[in-house]
Amino acid sequence: MDLMDLGNLIKSRARKKTTEFPISEKELCDRYEQVTTPMVNDVLREMEMLYQTFPNNIMPLREEMRVAGIAFTIKGSKNLSLENEMVERAKMLEAIHANSVIVWDTCGDDESAQWGEIMTMASIRQGCRGAIVDGGVRDTNKVLEQNFPVFCKYRSSNGMLGRFRLIGYQMPVVMGNVHVYPGDVVLADIDGAIAVPREIAYEVLLRAEQIRDNEEGIKEMVNSGMKPSEVVENGGYF
Repeated sequence: MDLMDLGNLIKSRARKKTTEFPISEKELCDRYEQVTTPMVNDVLREMEMLYQTFPNNIMPLREEMRVAGIAFTIKGSKNLSLENEMVERAKMLEAIHANSVIVWDTCGDDESAQWGEIMTMASIRQGCRGAIVDGGVRDTNKVLEQNFPVFCKYRSSNGMLGRFRLIGYQMPVVMGNVHVYPGDVVLADIDGAIAVPREIAYEVLLRAEQIRDNEEGIKEMVNSGMKPSEVVENGGYF
């Protein structure tokens, strides 16, 4: 019997090569924070990428929170074992890089808080810009006091230890149906979170900025008293 040929699948799931941007990562992230997830989503739709949004139950701890950054991916799952867990967490936290945003795939956990006060403090020291967790947060007041953008599904006093543990980090993860690779760009605001593949992130940014500027003209047309049909005739949209 022939062996299963998984070569193409393995290649497609392999870690992507790092694409360099024509501007610094900090400038890229800062500029992404000046556009919105709907604008970026519309650009990705133009590129026929219709499924880049994270699950719609991942929302900000505060409505005004917004963050953009380079994906630092973490994966974990329910697990009762405790051996070396703190050692692995420490290694993960020390690997976080500047201008990153944590993207934590919990494998559908609905019980534990993967994020909290001390992890926020350690991440800020590493230059992290925020966290998007497909799971829970605790120490919520202490997290909020640090003005660190956090997006999550729920809040819980349950710590991870003895309930959940790390599988790895800086590896491909899945958020809903979205495959996120280390180095991709993520943006999150009141409308949720979205991932942009690194190789097109600068192109998407430029187009999103165009949409932002064009929408000012559309709003002016609406405010001037134009009928919706007239707005569309003049290149606008709703």
